[in-house]
Order: sequence, then C-alpha cells, then structure tokens
Amino acid sequence: MSTSSCSTGLRGLIATAIFGAIASSFSAVTTADTYSASVAVRYADLNVASRSGALVLYKRIRAAAKTACWYFMFDTDDEIARCVHNALANAVNEVNQPALFAVYNAKLETSARRARASQCR
Repeated sequence: MSTSSCSTGLRGLIATAIFGAIASSFSAVTTADTYSASVAVRYADLNVASRSGALVLYKRIRAAAKTACWYFMFDTDDEIARCVHNALANAVNEVNQPALFAVYNAKLETSARRARASQCR
C-alpha cells in the first residue's frame, strides 16, 4: 500500500470513528432516533509524526467532534462532553500515531486535573 493511499484510508477511518462514537453515544441517550452525523477531518497537509502536526490534527479532530455532537439535542452538557470525548478517543485510536496519542493523553490529563481542582473548591 502506498503512503498516499494509506493517508486516504486513515482520513476515512477518522470520519468513521467520529461517526461511530457519536452513534454509540447517542444510542445511550435514546434508541428511538436512528439519525447520525459525521465530519471528515483532513490532514494530508500535516506531518502527524511530529508534535506540532499532531497538535494541529488533535485540534481539527476535536472541532469536528464538537460539530458532529452538537447535531444532537442532548439534555445536559455532560452528555455533549461524553459524545465529544468518545468521538475524539476513537479518532485518535484510528489514526494510530504516537505523537497524536501523546497530545491526546496530555490534554486528557490536563482536563482531569482541572476537574479535580474544581471539585476541591
């Protein structure tokens, strides 16, 4: 498989991962609605093996996840956050690049620290 066809395949996988996470998050809220949303994330212009490229891709994936999750009318902000988190985690796993995992884990740890700090107030 050539590098360009590999990149094209990965782009499709990210869109699929976001779609899958959103669909599974939404099905936990209600099983009556079978609608789903997906957003394509393009990153052929990035070197995702570098920290700076991985950070840009992370931001693109997060923005796409937020866009797709806002499509649904969740009852609480926690449900939206869970949808975004699941879509983001699935997309990062699908890209399968160590630099992107590092950015994702750093952001996740920072978010967890903020949550713990706000509970202590």
